[in-house]
Amino acid sequence: MGEARNILIIDDDEINRLILSDIFQPSFSITEAVNGEDGLEKLRKTNCRFSAILLDYMMPVMDGLECLSIMRNSGMIDQIPVFLITAETDGEVTRKAYDLGVMDVISKPVVPYIVRRRIESVIELFENRMRLQLTVNEQAEKLLKQSERIIRLNYGMIEALTTAIEFRSGESGDHVRRIHDMTAYLLHNTKLGDGFSDEDKTQIALASIMHDVGKIAISDAILNKPGRLTREEFEIMKTHTVKGAQLLSQIPQLRQLSAFKYAYEIALHHHEKWDGGGYPDGLKGDEIPIYAQIVSLADVYDALQSKRCYKEAYSTSQAIEMITGGQCGVFNPRLLSSFLEVEPQLRLALNWSRP
Repeated sequence: MGEARNILIIDDDEINRLILSDIFQPSFSITEAVNGEDGLEKLRKTNCRFSAILLDYMMPVMDGLECLSIMRNSGMIDQIPVFLITAETDGEVTRKAYDLGVMDVISKPVVPYIVRRRIESVIELFENRMRLQLTVNEQAEKLLKQSERIIRLNYGMIEALTTAIEFRSGESGDHVRRIHDMTAYLLHNTKLGDGFSDEDKTQIALASIMHDVGKIAISDAILNKPGRLTREEFEIMKTHTVKGAQLLSQIPQLRQLSAFKYAYEIALHHHEKWDGGGYPDGLKGDEIPIYAQIVSLADVYDALQSKRCYKEAYSTSQAIEMITGGQCGVFNPRLLSSFLEVEPQLRLALNWSRP
């Protein structure tokens, strides 16, 4: 703000320029222009670094109102207070000047002490406003950086929690990363992502890693049982969907994140099936959010090819055959079609070394 104590006087009359210059020296340095066109050129060359512009109305080549109109359209008038100096008594000129954004209209012949007081007061107010805006912008930037740090911390805690759950169930922790990567790939590279912004897709992929967070409430005896679960045990295992959604809703920091809505619905509905044969709510068809369907498919696809305490790993071809053959429940035909279309490229893109 301190760099611009300079006033631009645009007037074709040399005597008028001299009178106005004398009023403001030595408090301000003075730049002179002989018409509107010359004034605009000096504004461009100095990148609008003036404390004020004193603009005559009647000038050859380009008059004051035309010059003012160009300054408004280019945004210059938002950066510098402009004063129209005129001998015109026509009220229409004054109205047009104010409509174009001029700060004040000063009549000729000018009265030096009045002109100085009016213009310096406006300059001071304008500079104070700009300083305040600069301070607000700096504070906003600091708050944004703090917010970003908090969000990164929250994301880190989420990733640590989900990875801990994977380790607890005897897995390497890579499962959630692969679910994230596969969800992101399908959203960005197939029609399944239609209607979602890039930010939505990022948030959905992040939310996908929390799909099994409810398993933290399932006992080790059931979670890591090497054999087939009993009917009663399976009913308990199924509760991880509801418990996961409840857990997520009880974390205040998470509720503030854009990913929360997606994380809640994915945790709750990633075991629903297209034909209504899933759980916990028996949703059918498009009642199931498409992002929950994507995570469901990604979860099954990865789980089939991973060694678990209760089974050996299947090959990729076996996994695809089981998914398309209905052995893992019924999936959305559109979802399956999009998945099968990109599955070979998906494995290459994500560098999954599966047979």
